[in-house]
Amino acid sequence: MGLTLDQIANLFHLTGDLPYGNTAVTQAEHARQTAALALAENAAPSLVTAALLHDLGHLIIQHPDTVRIEGADYKHQYFVLPFLRDLFGPDVLEPIRLHVEAHRYLCFVEPDYLGPRNSAARRALDLAGGVFDAPQASEFSALPWAPEAIRLRRWDDQACRIGAEPPPPLSYFLEIAAGVAQRHQATRPSRLGTPPRGTARHPAAWPRAVPPSAGFSPWPGAAKDR
Repeated sequence: MGLTLDQIANLFHLTGDLPYGNTAVTQAEHARQTAALALAENAAPSLVTAALLHDLGHLIIQHPDTVRIEGADYKHQYFVLPFLRDLFGPDVLEPIRLHVEAHRYLCFVEPDYLGPRNSAARRALDLAGGVFDAPQASEFSALPWAPEAIRLRRWDDQACRIGAEPPPPLSYFLEIAAGVAQRHQATRPSRLGTPPRGTARHPAAWPRAVPPSAGFSPWPGAAKDR
């Protein structure tokens, strides 16, 4: 079920030209802008990778071979996790998983955070559960990867600029992702052994992702396993 980096690249080429929400930028442009903002703030390579891939779930969901499930786009942060777990560790996966919750948190601690943004942003916030209350915000802020998720969310919300300086190409960021994946593979415990304490910080909390159709193939020419 997991994707390779080549398959992720092909997925961007296949569905990355779809619009990002109701903005005038594409999904691929949004991903690159988000990753470029992370890079500009000297984020760790793992967080730059999370910034690049945080909305990859949208591309999988919008692929023509993926079974249509009502409201799946609003769970994209969970949908993508099984596709990335073979490549990356929690330093990439957890900020992705938490970036929607980070929006709910930011709108609580900064009441003007949503600002004059359009009704689509408000609807997305409402479908995610709305603004956190005080206990929810406190619980979220205590999560080990909350600071990274909050940084990612800020970049996410800035990354829909028309006429902005072009970010580096997708291949540049995939090279960063390849290095992150290589380091993760070199340090991950054997599947036959017990992971060291703290290897995965919240595995039990990860919601089960909705599987795509058996025929989903995000790479050109792949045989469909029907």
